[in-house]
Amino acid sequence: HSLVSKVKTVQIMQLISVDCLLQLLYEEWANYSVFYKYQPIGLVRKYFGEKIGLYFAWLGLYTQMLIPASVVGVIVFLYGCATVDDNIPSMEICHPKNNITMCPLCDRVCSYWKLSTACGTARASHLFDNPTTVFFSIFMALWAAMFMEHWKRRQMRLNYEWDLTGFEEEEDHPRAEYEFKVMQKSLRKDKKSHHKVSTMEKLTCRDRLPAYMANIVMMLLMIGVTFAIVFGVILYRISTKAALHMSSSSITRNHVQLTVKTTAAIINLVVILILDEVYGAVARWLTVLEIPKTDKSFEERLIFKTFILKFFNAFTPIIYIAFFRGRLVGRPGSYLYVFESYRMEECAHGGCLMELCIQLSITMLGKQLIQNNLFEIGIPKLKKLIRFIRSKQGAFQEEERQKKLQRYETDHFLEPFAGLTPEYMEMIIQFGFVTLFVASFPLAPLFALLNNIIEIRLDAKKFVTELRRPVAARAKDIGIWYNILKGVAKVAVIINAFVISFTSDFIPRMVYQYTYSPDGSMHGFVNHTLSYFNVSHFQEVTVSLFFCLYRYKDYREPPWSATPYEISKEFWTVLAVRLAFVIVFQNIVMLMSDIVDWLIPDIPKDISLQIHKEKILLVDHFMKEEQRKIHILESRVSTGSKEVFSRSNNNITTMTHSCSQLHTKCTKASNASNDVFIVQS
Repeated sequence: HSLVSKVKTVQIMQLISVDCLLQLLYEEWANYSVFYKYQPIGLVRKYFGEKIGLYFAWLGLYTQMLIPASVVGVIVFLYGCATVDDNIPSMEICHPKNNITMCPLCDRVCSYWKLSTACGTARASHLFDNPTTVFFSIFMALWAAMFMEHWKRRQMRLNYEWDLTGFEEEEDHPRAEYEFKVMQKSLRKDKKSHHKVSTMEKLTCRDRLPAYMANIVMMLLMIGVTFAIVFGVILYRISTKAALHMSSSSITRNHVQLTVKTTAAIINLVVILILDEVYGAVARWLTVLEIPKTDKSFEERLIFKTFILKFFNAFTPIIYIAFFRGRLVGRPGSYLYVFESYRMEECAHGGCLMELCIQLSITMLGKQLIQNNLFEIGIPKLKKLIRFIRSKQGAFQEEERQKKLQRYETDHFLEPFAGLTPEYMEMIIQFGFVTLFVASFPLAPLFALLNNIIEIRLDAKKFVTELRRPVAARAKDIGIWYNILKGVAKVAVIINAFVISFTSDFIPRMVYQYTYSPDGSMHGFVNHTLSYFNVSHFQEVTVSLFFCLYRYKDYREPPWSATPYEISKEFWTVLAVRLAFVIVFQNIVMLMSDIVDWLIPDIPKDISLQIHKEKILLVDHFMKEEQRKIHILESRVSTGSKEVFSRSNNNITTMTHSCSQLHTKCTKASNASNDVFIVQS
């Protein structure tokens, strides 16, 4: 029955004309009003080919899998909202009787401040830094593994439905650029040897060595540019913070942290959007220098370089905030400085997790709204308008309006198809935002889901109305993108382990509650994490002091101990637990991911049974065909033997008749002559 239904489906698809198919795709696929419907993947494959059909099938499954992740992320966020009033550390910070005075956050212009002023930051940090964060990180790691397995099953089903199970990619022909270089190499050898070389030439690693060296140098240079820009943003935050503290407006001074964080994140976003375009062009130029032999090799090398550059561009500011900011500050009296005048920036008392959340959310939402949506809508329309103005149709606009253009004429004014690399790339980067730092931003899956619901219809509309119809290409998988997804999912486990362990206060809270707390509760945790500093130890005191002891966040010995300001044993205890947590978390989650991979079969059971039945039917058909051939051969052999027997009888009769005639002649000869020897002979 399934075979019959597949044949009927193919017959129906063949009856649909191209124009009707395009109109059907526009109404049922490239339309925002049908966002709640499943995509007509069969029609997409019929019009655009298997390669583009697989992309939209993958995007649809990815969007569908984001639904449970979004639900769990919203639950985690709501749990933080519901328990923020019961969070003891934030209650201690916000308590009106709390009179803890903290050391200045910057030199010269920053004054001493009360810990209670960090109440809002501490309460906001609890929304994302609560006990459910660990659970959500484990869930997202397993979610990534389940997504990869479900895609393999979906891909296998599509391969079966599209008759790709036995499809083998043909060997690509060499690119024209590659053959041109090979021909130049052969001509140079011919000139040196003064005769034509008959051996087949090819480009070796030695021929490509200059291109490889240029690739390495340029890749390192581009990554260095990314680091330099991040360093520039750091200097911007330090200098802006000092300038705002000098402001005469009390409102400006009270909102220094929020202003600096938000503006720095926006600057990072603008730089990321600009460098994304630059890095895409650089990656293509470097790939052209390598002169890959085939189009497939060219595409894979281009994808790899583009992914590396854009990954560093998008995630370097986030990695700095998560793992480096506030780690290299030092202590009061011996701070670390940049250019001998800028003190390294510190995290707020609520930790760097809140700043990480702000940076991640602005970067993710900005890339999705500006780059993925506005650019995809605006740039093709702008290019189409420019081509229209420059073309003859723009000169004879009135004349062209009077007649109906053919399909190929209207398609000429559309944007040429540039491949699926940009479409996959933006989704892979989004997958990184969803999985890599999800411990700091549990709402990331929700924003990705909302974006993808629009992205599917936006891409569909772009393919149907804004781009020329591409040449259909057959493919049975998504190629190198699957390996990139798998690598990102593995790296996400490690990064989330470090975020929970080193960026959040989860480990210090657990260590305090089960090791140092007198009653096993979180009361006194804030005081436990603050060290004392005697202001009289400053070389220069630039502010008026009412008392000498102030606090700063660190695990160090007090000034009255035998080893003042040295790292305390609590620091080493917390560090040991953090490292142990990273190792245990990483191994447990990866083991669970492997178990999920093992439990979920790559091929759906019904597809496996159908393939097995078809193989049995195919073998039976071959056996019957062979038996029919053997039966025909045997019948021909038996018929041929009878003919041979009758021919043999005729030959024997003829020979007997000839012998009798010969015998008669011999008898007559013997009677005529007495020479018996002659007659016998």
